[in-house]
Amino acid sequence: MVTNLRTCDLTDPLGIELTRPPLTWQLAGAPTQTGYHVRAGSSPGAADLWDSGEVDSADQRVTYDGHPLTSRATVHWRVRVRDGDGNWSGWSDEARFELGLLKAADWSAEWITHPDWHGADGDPRVGEGCPLPLLAGELTLAGPVVAARLYVAGLGVYVASVNGAPVTDAVLEPPYTDFGRRVAYAVHDVTELLRPGANTLGLALGPGIAHVAPHQDRYMKFYGSKASPRAIAQLEVRYADGTSGRFTTGADWLATHGPTTRSHWYGGEDHDARLEPPGWDAPGADRSGWRPVTVRPEGTGMLRSRACPPIRITEELPATARLVAADGTPVFDVGAVVAGWPELDLDLPAGRTLRLVPGDQLDAYGRVVQSKPTTGAPVFNVYTTKDGPQTWHPSFRYDGFRYVEAQGLPEHVGAEALTALVLRADNEHIGTFETSDPLLDDIHTIIDRAVRGNMYSVMTDCPHREKLGWLEQVHLLFDVVAYNYDVAAYSRELLVTIAESQTGDGLVPDIAPEYLVFDGGFRDDPNWGGALVRLPWQLYRHYGDTTALETHYDAMRRYVGYLTSRAEDGITSQGLGDWLAPDSSTPVALPSTWGYWRAAATLARAATVLGRDDDAKRYTALAEDVVAAFARRFAGCRTQAARILTLDMGLTPDEPDALDRLAGAVRAGEITVGEVVLPALFRVLARAGRHDALWAWATSTTHPGYGYQVRHGATALTEAWDGPTSGLSQNHYMLGAIDSWFYRGLGGLGQAPGSNGFRRLLVAPAAPGDLESVRASTATPYGRAGVSWRRSDTEFTLEVEVPPGSSAEVRLPDSLSGQGLDRHTAPAGAVAAGAGAWDVPAGRWTFEARR
Repeated sequence: MVTNLRTCDLTDPLGIELTRPPLTWQLAGAPTQTGYHVRAGSSPGAADLWDSGEVDSADQRVTYDGHPLTSRATVHWRVRVRDGDGNWSGWSDEARFELGLLKAADWSAEWITHPDWHGADGDPRVGEGCPLPLLAGELTLAGPVVAARLYVAGLGVYVASVNGAPVTDAVLEPPYTDFGRRVAYAVHDVTELLRPGANTLGLALGPGIAHVAPHQDRYMKFYGSKASPRAIAQLEVRYADGTSGRFTTGADWLATHGPTTRSHWYGGEDHDARLEPPGWDAPGADRSGWRPVTVRPEGTGMLRSRACPPIRITEELPATARLVAADGTPVFDVGAVVAGWPELDLDLPAGRTLRLVPGDQLDAYGRVVQSKPTTGAPVFNVYTTKDGPQTWHPSFRYDGFRYVEAQGLPEHVGAEALTALVLRADNEHIGTFETSDPLLDDIHTIIDRAVRGNMYSVMTDCPHREKLGWLEQVHLLFDVVAYNYDVAAYSRELLVTIAESQTGDGLVPDIAPEYLVFDGGFRDDPNWGGALVRLPWQLYRHYGDTTALETHYDAMRRYVGYLTSRAEDGITSQGLGDWLAPDSSTPVALPSTWGYWRAAATLARAATVLGRDDDAKRYTALAEDVVAAFARRFAGCRTQAARILTLDMGLTPDEPDALDRLAGAVRAGEITVGEVVLPALFRVLARAGRHDALWAWATSTTHPGYGYQVRHGATALTEAWDGPTSGLSQNHYMLGAIDSWFYRGLGGLGQAPGSNGFRRLLVAPAAPGDLESVRASTATPYGRAGVSWRRSDTEFTLEVEVPPGSSAEVRLPDSLSGQGLDRHTAPAGAVAAGAGAWDVPAGRWTFEARR
């Protein structure tokens, strides 16, 4: 009856830092829980750390409240629950979690690097012209090992190995952070990689985004150095006889130059396979020409454990074709715009140099298009072959691409030589959305592809020219991401990064981490910085988790205080406005002030949840003052953005037909808003029941619109409505707000008012136009929730799946009565809640409407 036990929203995590972590579970076989009992111990089956006793509660998210935990502690825990009839389940299978190194003193390892890469911090020319470092350390194990943990971190990118085998399938480690104050380390179970006697730890280093060197021949978004390449590692083992050992990076390690002769986060990577030292990270390798490492002076106080899924290879797309440009240049096509690595699989003699040019589009002559507004330019990887069969991909950076020019490739090499290794943060894919309309399915697909292409250690805006964590999408499109992916742990980690970017006066910059400081609105916009306030609230609403609200509440207050200090008579005027809106007549102050109001109103709700009643009153009053100021200032503003935001704030427009005007414009495809206002457009019209207008636009293939992008060949959502017909990025998810309407509007899969964590669902699908069927599902904290409906001229059938621990209000579409489908049939157990509406507990339910 109890399943899917998780700690910190992760399955059996290693290296967490919370000593009182949240523990969650789901039910199977029982619709409700009325009590729980948790036991936790230091060994399987034990309860020496915590026994909660039998607790009367329906909560399926509780905080560990047992014996205080210290570094390296391992906790095994299980739970049983009581159902609505008073029966207790059996004990669940055990879950486990393990703490990391909680104090700087727990580390005895030192930061090390190649001597040629040791220089003054902040100097982007350190190591200029030098190949990237390989570091190796030998160790001898006294006997069989029963447990081994490797604690490892690096700057900017590292690849760790034990005895020649990678310690993990995670790539591009570590994630983005403000490297001067926090570096994320990872913990790996390497027990199976070790053996008694001689062993070798290997570390290959790249500069990543931490060290972006200036150069003239390739694209760079910016240059500057937070830290030159370096690494730290600590291996702790427990022997079969109960003794232990520790092996660390330090002065006894050796360094050499590796085969990667250059890597630039933006411009490309060069690799000469002839220079690969055979078996360099295996015991007994010849390291006679290697040099002693340089021990860096940094301490370990900035090391913090990564607490979310890492980046991994999540798809492999073999090239669908080997094209030939007009000038004879071979070009591989992998079939879709993706982000990741082009991997070569070749059998060639040594010494052939290949230049790989990635891009999303081809020009009229069949060559890859690169320009600064699209991918940045020039961007290319260079690979020099060794002799015989060989496989290679970049290791220290990534690209956005659909096409890869392979300059210098022999004519006999076919399409099988290249595969796209698609990378992203490995958040579980949990969403399903399918309809009877292929165009809608294609729109969902391109939005999902763009989300994947930008879901790295931060949510980027594009995977080529920017690779930066612009913050507006994080909260404006939270539902788009969260319906499709489990981002509970991932979003909490994003929040840590966002909070670290906050300045002393409370400003939250538009990007986090703030690797470069922009000017004006590109640094200070309430709809970008507001992510610090909105995201904790969205985590609470979507997952029922108050942790982020509690952790970041003071920072949220400081940001709203900063906005208040910038406001004049309740109006904020800084920012980028409604970014990329076709209508330039909307004043910047309008969306800026709306963002200010949204932050204040959200903070008021957060204060209420946390029991800070005085704050709740103060911020509620502030939000009301901003609404009043907005109404005064923008009375008479007739832009589409003004109509939408006025309605979204709950104001009564001074145009009595404002809603009709808006719906009419959307139905006609006359969209003049940009990315900031677009989510509110869907929210306002859906709330008013104007799904037909949204449907008309969704199924249109004219410009501007999603269908226009699909019909012109987009395989990922693009930066501008022009799609592949323009020169902007072909992998941007910022215009993807329609996907939330797909789930909540067409699928009807939402939450009832007042619910958090999908404890109570509101299933209220729209059935606009000639749409015949929809199937939508997502994973909630309580399990899978799903909706499937289909209709014909004579009947409408709605199937609903409500997970155990939840309940639902189910409403049939209002439009059915106009089609004569007014004979409703509900299953036994559904309680009528009005015309065409019912309340149901957990389970599977089928509702029908007939003529």
